[in-house]
Amino acid sequence: MEPEAFVELFQNALFQVLVMVSVIIIPGLVVGLVVAIFQAATSINEQTLSFLPRLIATLLALMFFGHSMTRMLMEYFFRLVEEIPHLLY
Repeated sequence: MEPEAFVELFQNALFQVLVMVSVIIIPGLVVGLVVAIFQAATSINEQTLSFLPRLIATLLALMFFGHSMTRMLMEYFFRLVEEIPHLLY
C-alpha cells in the first residue's frame, strides 16, 4: 500500500468538500455584499437586515444544488468503494 494513494484520496476528498462548501457559501457572500453596499449607501445600520437575505440565499442554494451535491458525494463514495481492492494490494 503506497502513501501516494492515500494522498490522492485525501486530495480528491478535500476537492469535493471545497466544491460542495463553495456552492453553498458563495451565494450567501454575494448577497451579504450587496446588502452591505445597500446599507452603506442608505446609512441604515441595522445588523439583522443582512441575516434574512443571506439565510434565504443559502437555503435557495441548498435547494437548487442539493441534488447535484448528493450525486457528487455518492459518485465519490462509489469510486472509493471500487478502489478499496486496489489499495489493499
